Amino acid sequence: MKLQLLLFTGMVGLCLNSSAQDAPPAGRSTRGLTGGGARAGAEAGPATSIAAVTQNMKKFDGYFPFYYDEKTGRVLLEIDAEKWDAEFLYFKSLTDGAGRSAERGQASDAVAKFVKVGPKVMLVEPNYAYRAITTNVDQIKAVENAYPKSVIWGFAPVAVEGDKALIDLTPFLIRDSQNIGSRLGSPGFGEPGGGGGRGAGRGARAGIGAAGAGGGYRIDESRSAVYLPNTKNFPKNSEFEALITLVGGSGGGGGFGGERGAGIAPDPSAVTVKMHQAFVELPDDKYKPRKFDSRSSFNVFSYIDFSASLDQPVEKKFTRRHRLFKKDPNAAVSEPVEPIVYYVDRGAPEMVKKALIEGGSWWNQAFEAAGYKNAFIVKELPEGADPMDIRYNVVNWINRANPTRAFSSGASYIDPRTGEIIKGVVTLGSDRHRQDMLIMEGLLQPYVDGKPMDKRLEQIAYARLRQLSAHEIGHTLGFTHNFAASEKDRASVMDYPFPRLTMKADGSIDVSDAYAKGIGSWDKRAIMWGYSDFPKGTDENAALDKIMNETLKLGFKYIPDIGGYTHPASHQWDDGPDPIAELDKLMKIRRHVLDNFSEKAIKKDAPLTTLNEVLVPIYLLHRYQIEAVAKSVGGLYFTHAVKGDGQEPTKMVDPAVQWKAFDALMNTVSPDALALPDELISKIPPRPTGYPATVEIFTGNTGPTFDPIAAAESAATETISSLLNSERAARLLEYHARDAKQPGFIAIANKLLDETWKAPLQPGYKGELQVMVNNLTLKYLLALAADSKASENVKGQALLEIEELKDWMTGKLASASAEQKANILYGLDEIAEFKSAPSKFEIEPGQEMPPGAPIEPDMTFLNNDFDF
Repeated sequence: MKLQLLLFTGMVGLCLNSSAQDAPPAGRSTRGLTGGGARAGAEAGPATSIAAVTQNMKKFDGYFPFYYDEKTGRVLLEIDAEKWDAEFLYFKSLTDGAGRSAERGQASDAVAKFVKVGPKVMLVEPNYAYRAITTNVDQIKAVENAYPKSVIWGFAPVAVEGDKALIDLTPFLIRDSQNIGSRLGSPGFGEPGGGGGRGAGRGARAGIGAAGAGGGYRIDESRSAVYLPNTKNFPKNSEFEALITLVGGSGGGGGFGGERGAGIAPDPSAVTVKMHQAFVELPDDKYKPRKFDSRSSFNVFSYIDFSASLDQPVEKKFTRRHRLFKKDPNAAVSEPVEPIVYYVDRGAPEMVKKALIEGGSWWNQAFEAAGYKNAFIVKELPEGADPMDIRYNVVNWINRANPTRAFSSGASYIDPRTGEIIKGVVTLGSDRHRQDMLIMEGLLQPYVDGKPMDKRLEQIAYARLRQLSAHEIGHTLGFTHNFAASEKDRASVMDYPFPRLTMKADGSIDVSDAYAKGIGSWDKRAIMWGYSDFPKGTDENAALDKIMNETLKLGFKYIPDIGGYTHPASHQWDDGPDPIAELDKLMKIRRHVLDNFSEKAIKKDAPLTTLNEVLVPIYLLHRYQIEAVAKSVGGLYFTHAVKGDGQEPTKMVDPAVQWKAFDALMNTVSPDALALPDELISKIPPRPTGYPATVEIFTGNTGPTFDPIAAAESAATETISSLLNSERAARLLEYHARDAKQPGFIAIANKLLDETWKAPLQPGYKGELQVMVNNLTLKYLLALAADSKASENVKGQALLEIEELKDWMTGKLASASAEQKANILYGLDEIAEFKSAPSKFEIEPGQEMPPGAPIEPDMTFLNNDFDF
């Protein structure tokens, strides 16, 4: 079956089939795991008694009964008469992560069935990507014959007893089912060094996971085994997990370890993870698929229907959602036939558990707006219940060793035949709330000797957990992100929320309204569209269109991750309707807090060097607002307009707004904005024993000492690389060509150079900050001219700017001060190097921001939305 993997903002194909190297011939044991007896038995023919073969083994009753042999570590699966050719959901996921290319929780699912083929048992995946929805048997067969099925695995029965068969599932379980071995050590696989600038050349030269050709990891059977604690059986699902060790690669830290620290695995030559596979009963046929609408914010489920008439599209698209019906569809408000219930991990701390239940329960407000009573319930998982049981939608609280980089995800088991969500699984990293604590410690400077901890820290941390619970559960209800929601007063919990901050007249920071306290108005409209149950006889499609038209008339906007770096109203981690005004506000708050930053930001007895950790989220308080404002420069407003719905498809940004955005961005790289008080710099000593450097702090060029210029560079890179982004430059060029009032790339570049290189150089510390910004500007301008992905038109205009800057530098050299002359000579040397081989030119990597946003951003996979 064709499945799709949703990654950040793109869609790529995902193959579920095991590779030829993975699958041994049917009947052949996996060396060192199943023992020689299995092969000998296969050659002699299967036993005729299942009981005789499984004697003294531990039996697990459930959907597919299976047996575990403690002596050999084998798992034997029993297939009874009713299971032959009966389709079920085959689900597999990565329990442990192994870097950015193999994130914990990545998953895929497909329909599968066990089929007898002569003496063998085949696990077959039908091809549901291509169908013929018709009663014409010949047409159905023609489509089936046109596209291949996939035999996922082959087995020789260990025992056959009447219509039952016993197969050795062990080789199937102990394999690289996620196919991560081919990705280990490959370029881009290592842990990220940061999430800063987006300018051309930065990531490539910075060496994110920079190591050789990579790959070549293979499974080591002697260090792999069935992981029994997570191998379980339930009435509707059989769950299997294996501890998999992959060996090979270069054996060094290289690409697998990432450039800023040790390898992801303690020994990069042996990477051990857990991989999970499950066989799940598919639901009955009473679910009614709902059409897909790109304006609805729901995920899409699709397949090709070759029986479609000429007036209908061949690709059928439907909405991914849970099953929900009213007891009385004719009533304006009705209880559901069966509510959607989510269960929160019993192991979560009490206050955390309370916050997760409260936040998740917000969704009931949306279901009430759709005409339901008590349709959505969140409560604690019953004692003795297992979160792996398919009957439970769950919110898991996972303990991790590194609390400051905990991530969360919202995943779903879906029926690949219909798109129905069968089970929602939310995974939240422990101590996620401590990330917010870190921001608030810097903002509030709360630690005064002799006084208890400021209660606001705790209140805000749990407020964020409530929002996070609602957000991740929203993903499992079928929703994508809506990054345009903040423009309409926190219209959706599916946005990434930045804490709402206000500075009072006395300089204190008001955080009383840091996070939302309920479901958003967009979320209510989205639930109404996706889950409303209409009276019998209603034209459902017409009713859905009516809801959508009302939503549009109310002024709601939906822009998901595709808003990317273009839409001026679609942002992660921003707040309020005006991104430029919000950046100005944050810059004022940031400046005030930095000027008054003190030991009150850290706990009693904490080493002063730990001021670095708390300084990071305050110094970078504006980092995502820079991205938001940059979208107005060469940005484009757009909607997911549908023919006849009255929405304006696209609109250029007003030139005056673009110049206002430019000015706001340039304010972020001014020496006054980048400078830290000397008193604060003097308080941060090198790291003492027991407090090693981590990715959570600023790094620099001065050895063990704190480097304020490098810290400034990490922040300034975001602004400069944003302005000189190749796609932005292409839009600026195009829009100016279509409308002379638009600023154009040359105008933006000229003003950028006027306010950097051509501005008078200040003396001292602020002058060195200015030199650093000048160098960044030149680097990214040169990188733009050398970018193979940039259009020729953009390269030409970039070359013009470079040539004119070179002429200015040459003319200025004689009258420049020593500091400015040094800056100019460096610039001329960089230009000369560029001109000697433009196609080979690469900028030197700048200082990177500590990874992620103040509260890290999100990665999205098939049925999985990851929020860091």
